[in-house]
Amino acid sequence: MRAKLVAGNWKMHGRLSDNAKLLAEIVEGCRALPQVRQVVCVPFPYLEQARGVLRGTPIAWGAQNLSHHAMGAYTGEVSGTMLRDFGCAYVIVGHSERRALYGEDSDTVALKYKAAVDVGLVPILCVGETLAQREAGETEPVVDAQLAAVSGRFGANALASGVIAYEPVWAIGTGKTATPEQAQAVHAHIRACVTSGGGVAAEQVRILYGGSVKASNAGELFAMPDIDGGLIGGASLIAAEFVAICRAADH
Repeated sequence: MRAKLVAGNWKMHGRLSDNAKLLAEIVEGCRALPQVRQVVCVPFPYLEQARGVLRGTPIAWGAQNLSHHAMGAYTGEVSGTMLRDFGCAYVIVGHSERRALYGEDSDTVALKYKAAVDVGLVPILCVGETLAQREAGETEPVVDAQLAAVSGRFGANALASGVIAYEPVWAIGTGKTATPEQAQAVHAHIRACVTSGGGVAAEQVRILYGGSVKASNAGELFAMPDIDGGLIGGASLIAAEFVAICRAADH
């Protein structure tokens, strides 16, 4: 059985004093949740603060992006080795905001995925369709292509090294959420897609849902057989919401 995973994505939010309070409340609220793993993905400047608070707790920490280069003359970039120096266990790759706002295509995302794996980080690979693509019936081909960018380049087993997060772009930060049935259908398709690659058993791959997950809808979403937790945006900045979501996953 796959343990649930709840990953908080703070995006570009945070201040030292606010972070300290938020992290302390998450640590306290998430005690004794044996069936769920938790991780918070914070902006780069706050990795050392997260390490200081979370070290020695069951809660892991991670980053929201990395360079696909190991080192070199790449001003402003951060490598996977640097993230490991701060004790990161996870890193988000291919978030829809990176794809839409910063022009990251699936080939670049695949290189970042491999760069993370190569240094011992667990990449959280984000895939998902826009509203226009969903309405055109293109959800499955879009998701397939995003997954194939990794498995096609690095082999059928590559996806077993990370976590997949299905995030319908139309449901991110909009207040709209895919119904549990809609989300489950795509998650089941993703698992079948991983299976068809001929690699490691798809049952081993964790698939998270990301898209306006809140305490009020987390239980229904996490009850679906192929939804293994959530990638949480805005709700991860509110301790009570994030803790409640983690508790919903602890079943």
